[in-house]
Amino acid sequence: MSKVLLHTLATIVMAAFLVANAQASTEGIAAAPEQVSPLLPGLSVPNITLKDQHGNNVELQKRFAEKTTVLIIYRGGWCPYCSKQLANIQEIEQQLANLNAQIIAVSPDSPEKLAQSKISSPNYLLLSDDSLTLAKALGLAYFLDDKTAAIYRNKRGVNFVDAQGKVNVALPVPAVFVIDKSSVVYFQYANPNYKVRLTEELLLAGVKSIENQ
Repeated sequence: MSKVLLHTLATIVMAAFLVANAQASTEGIAAAPEQVSPLLPGLSVPNITLKDQHGNNVELQKRFAEKTTVLIIYRGGWCPYCSKQLANIQEIEQQLANLNAQIIAVSPDSPEKLAQSKISSPNYLLLSDDSLTLAKALGLAYFLDDKTAAIYRNKRGVNFVDAQGKVNVALPVPAVFVIDKSSVVYFQYANPNYKVRLTEELLLAGVKSIENQ
């Protein structure tokens, strides 16, 4: 077999590998926020390992097994609506703790970004989903339109390269899940309109209902 043919075959194999990787990386990401399919109550959250603000690995199912979990998926510390939501939930942190519930807030922010957060509590854990692994598993990831992506790229969101080599920027739709100790979703709220968030009263009611089972 000639060197030219070998080189051609190697190029084809490499191209196929790159295309496959690109397709895998974008799999599970909706084309728009209105097209996401959030994980429904009664279904289990996959066991995914994320990093905390110190870069330590955190296995979600191990944390879920400890107590009822309020899982908050937010867009990032740069989002004022997300920051307000986290602050409001921090105000009811003690009430949640009294219900034997912990708070886990996850965003695409890097561990280094999370380390800059003012939230510091043993019952309020911040985790980094900077590859959107959890957001995709929960059915919340979506691509930004080109105009918005031009503003957010390299600043907010996560970059993905598709099979054609185009860079797309993705974010999670903000959501709140109440998860029991067996990693099953008991309550879920997700809204494509990132300006509208779950009220603290409804969240407390959701947690109370699971604790009363």
